[in-house]
Amino acid sequence: MIKSMTGFGKATAETQQKKITVEIKSWNSRQLDISVKLPWILREKETEIRNFLGQKLERGKIDLIITYDIFDAEYLPSINKTAVKNYFQQLSEISAELGIEAGEVMLAAVLKLPEALKTDRQEVSEEEWKLLTNLIDQAINELDRFRINEGAALEKDIRQAIIRILDTINQVEKFEEGRIIKIKEKLQTLISENIPPEKIDKNRFEQEIIYYLEKFDINEEKVRLRQHCGYFLENLSTSVSGGKMLGFIAQEIGREINTIGSKANDASIQKLVVNMKDDLEKIKEQLLNIL
Repeated sequence: MIKSMTGFGKATAETQQKKITVEIKSWNSRQLDISVKLPWILREKETEIRNFLGQKLERGKIDLIITYDIFDAEYLPSINKTAVKNYFQQLSEISAELGIEAGEVMLAAVLKLPEALKTDRQEVSEEEWKLLTNLIDQAINELDRFRINEGAALEKDIRQAIIRILDTINQVEKFEEGRIIKIKEKLQTLISENIPPEKIDKNRFEQEIIYYLEKFDINEEKVRLRQHCGYFLENLSTSVSGGKMLGFIAQEIGREINTIGSKANDASIQKLVVNMKDDLEKIKEQLLNIL
């Protein structure tokens, strides 16, 4: 079983004073990259929230958004007029010095500055924090279910592509005998066109044929390619977060396919190699989104 790095989870809860909504989105990324957007009252909890996410989610770009819809006006922050006026005055003076027109946009910017909003409640209560961590956990579990479902679809497509590569290896064998005959005929033609028959050393000629046949032999590559594909399917079935391992195996599969292509010396086999490369590229693209 594999998991996708793409996912979405959401959880909500209501108290008498507010509605709390937690949303988590994830995309593919080589490392764990967490971005959080929190209400002002949760700023002091950001480190704990990040650590909590890091323990639950192994890899991917993670966006966490927590929003509060306040029902009770008592719990709403109030504007710190003194701070806002001071900020606005300073920014107006700087704008005048720089020759920049100060507009309504400046007021919106001022309200985002530190201490522009104030409240009597400076800390999250223990009860609210417990509720919040439960919501985050619920959202993560929903995201995880999303990842599993997406991973199942990816696994099906990847498995089919690997099976096509294995089938293509079997098709390669159909052209190998004819390929050997063509190599022999080509050598015989080259020699007969350039060397008189009485000067041809038959023993040496047989040695050269053996040399060229060994040079173009692809049996070892086919064996290794089948082994890599089998190992890939084995890891595909057992790995929960094996995207990197599968990526390494895919590289080895590509190496064997390329070697077969370079040794093929046959148009029919080259076409099959192109098909295998096409399937492998599809696999690599999908592996980028696997946990």
